[in-house]
Amino acid sequence: MGVGELSQWNGDTGSPIIYPPNTHSVNEARLSASSGAEHSKRMKPIEWTSGKLRLLDQTLLPKKKVWLDIDNHQGVARAIKEMRVRGAPAIGVAAAYGVALAAEGIQAEGMGDFLARLGIACDVIAASRPTAVNLKWAVERMRRVAGGHDEVDSAKEALLAEAKAIHEEDEAINRRIGANGAELIRSGAVMTHCNAGALATAGYGTALGVIRSAVESGRAVRVLATETRPFLQGARLTAWELSQDGIDVTLITDSMAGHFLKTEDIGCVVVGADRIAGNGDVANKIGTYSIAVLAKENSVPFYVAAPISTLDLSLESGDDIPIEERDPREVLEYAGVGVAPEGVKAAHPAFDVTPSRYVSAIITENGIARAPYGESLKLLSGNGV
Repeated sequence: MGVGELSQWNGDTGSPIIYPPNTHSVNEARLSASSGAEHSKRMKPIEWTSGKLRLLDQTLLPKKKVWLDIDNHQGVARAIKEMRVRGAPAIGVAAAYGVALAAEGIQAEGMGDFLARLGIACDVIAASRPTAVNLKWAVERMRRVAGGHDEVDSAKEALLAEAKAIHEEDEAINRRIGANGAELIRSGAVMTHCNAGALATAGYGTALGVIRSAVESGRAVRVLATETRPFLQGARLTAWELSQDGIDVTLITDSMAGHFLKTEDIGCVVVGADRIAGNGDVANKIGTYSIAVLAKENSVPFYVAAPISTLDLSLESGDDIPIEERDPREVLEYAGVGVAPEGVKAAHPAFDVTPSRYVSAIITENGIARAPYGESLKLLSGNGV
């Protein structure tokens, strides 16, 4: 599949049917030649078009730009599980559209039957990945909308409208996070881990949104981006996004983080999050915890940028956050090529938890939370007393 091709996922199996490039996908592929400002505004990994969910397949970036057209909730769940769409906010948006697609495919005579069938589809989508709380948040929001209607047709219309609203809200939220966090960023070097950019959201980004906003405010920021093994989101996605925007980026291996935090004048580390417990413990891509400890050892502020929907105040601490264990083959192989001796075992926790004592601040669309997080996060989420 070449740059700009379009793939439709077929039925429950999710097997791809390849179509020739169309005008839309080819135009999107030309983004690499766009100016930085135009690129950051236009790069959107999720679209709704002609009654289908269109996702940019992030497993193929940056070498190939392929769009997946998905017309059923099973395909959405599979795309989430296989990390073709990834990043907590983007997963939430995709999940919402998945529920809308499920609803559209249900033939039911009454609301009771409709809600029962929709509930099964919601469970399938919600189970696709366990750690990112935005997934459950979006599915539950869609369930509530469906339950507020007495007629099937009106429920279907409302679900699609809600999915579109979640989509539109996400980019606006990201820009508010960016504006709030930009005040913490000074000119100079910033370190980030994994990809919390436009590709991980509906557009603009959380951690990278903070960096983008600082650059747009006139600060001369250069970024040290870790490669983020084993999926290399930092190498493939973050480095690509920033370079396309004309932002100075240097790629480093994960094991270099401590060296640069010690030897370079790094102003801060800023990362995204997949779930934040009530006490401020943060689940993020595996390797985040190590960087946070190294940052504190070297007196470098460690910031987390995430929307309010990433908060899970029902959890007292990060000890209660479920950590996704992915297929060990993703460590033993890369792009289908073995990188370890035959018979060697591997482990692949996709996330780790950074205790709140290592977190300098949590940047949200409603403001910046600082310790004690048990109080500040409640206030920002609207659950404070």
